[in-house]
Amino acid sequence: MIRYVVFLVLLSIWASVEGRSINRFLTEESTGTKWAVLVAGSNGWWNYRHQADVCHAYQLLKKGGLKDENIIVFMYDDIANNSENPRPGVLINNPHGQDVYQGIPKDYVGEDVNADNFFNVILANKSGITRGSGKILDSGPNDNIFIYYTDHGGPGIVSMPTGIVYANDLINVLEKKHASGTYSKMVFYLEACESGSMFDGLLPEGLNIYVTTASKPDENSWGTYCGLGRGACLVECPPPEFDGVCLGDLYSVAWMEDSDVQDRQTSTLDNQYDRIASRTAANLTYGSHVMQYGDMELSVDALFQYMGSVSTSHSQAPSPMAAAPGPMDAASFLTSSENVNQRDTELFYLTSKYQGAPEGTNEEFEADRKLNEVVAQRSQVDNNVKRLGELLFGVEKGNEVLQSVRPAGQPLVDDWDCLKSYVKTFEAHCGKLTAYGKKHVRGIANICNAGIESEEMVDATAQACSG
Repeated sequence: MIRYVVFLVLLSIWASVEGRSINRFLTEESTGTKWAVLVAGSNGWWNYRHQADVCHAYQLLKKGGLKDENIIVFMYDDIANNSENPRPGVLINNPHGQDVYQGIPKDYVGEDVNADNFFNVILANKSGITRGSGKILDSGPNDNIFIYYTDHGGPGIVSMPTGIVYANDLINVLEKKHASGTYSKMVFYLEACESGSMFDGLLPEGLNIYVTTASKPDENSWGTYCGLGRGACLVECPPPEFDGVCLGDLYSVAWMEDSDVQDRQTSTLDNQYDRIASRTAANLTYGSHVMQYGDMELSVDALFQYMGSVSTSHSQAPSPMAAAPGPMDAASFLTSSENVNQRDTELFYLTSKYQGAPEGTNEEFEADRKLNEVVAQRSQVDNNVKRLGELLFGVEKGNEVLQSVRPAGQPLVDDWDCLKSYVKTFEAHCGKLTAYGKKHVRGIANICNAGIESEEMVDATAQACSG
């Protein structure tokens, strides 16, 4: 009799839970709290897209049922009310999108957006937090975690407004989080140039972590919805008042616009990977290869287990990708492009400022001066690194050694302490590495891999950058 009653109860549940199977229903109900950490690691108006990405991510998670107390947001917060913002107090992530800034939690802003706070939030180490809201990833053993990070990057690094997050430090933190037994499963989405290098050969299996990155370890990622306000974008330009900025990043917009329209109850992480990989690589001249790392068995999980679930109605309309015009150098910015290499977004912005300035004015002169200054800085760092390679390895082999890319599955560098030390050495003699200059971290890693001693590195760097 008892068995019969239990059977009837289960049958009633099956019939009343929106057509879902008993197994799916019970799986959903037994899942613990959903947590999210969202990070925009840049600042400055020309990096508009990163904070717009994070705000969009917050909105879709919020609509999916995640609570503010379980969503932790890192963003410098200098964009929405920036003097250059044509829509004060508003951020959009799509040419036809609604405001995504409204209601965003401001947990860690300004100088509180840093690697130490990020790591301590993940580890729920409240005593290590400096300022900010103090909100931490206070998850339990049955909880799922979603981390989304968007920013500039380089081989083995992603940026913060001040400082750098190194790949080995990030992996160490994730391993500590796993060892603490304070989560069930974790998904990590990363948007940055060379973002695959943060996990390739470094993230061990068995941590119950599934990762996708915007690009391979040796590949740039791309901003999208970019234009100079001339109506020449191949698919959709941003509104003309957003000259010189990109509203979003290609990989980021792809996963979020997909999440906005999919049934997250049935669509899996692997389904989403296939769709965003296809969109992001639609034109590899202006796109990248989305990569997967970690525990692949998690890829069969439904999106709702990390992002919550909503109806398929949405406010961020998807836009198909298409081929983009010619190479991204200063001359090609004379015509608009939908996608812009993340390393070139500052140049893109400054070109727009120059083109939009009234002819013969101080505004035009200042825009031209700043544009030429940045072009010169880019050339200088390239020349400094080239000279460094020649001093250490000879004129014939220098460039080859510095640009060498290790096979897939091998980490960027064997000795991370060496890399950190030599980056500091280079910056001490040659100036701080900008978003553009961070591409040269691979060369510095290869100097470590070649066994160059510290004293030799110091002498060669001082000589290379003395001119």
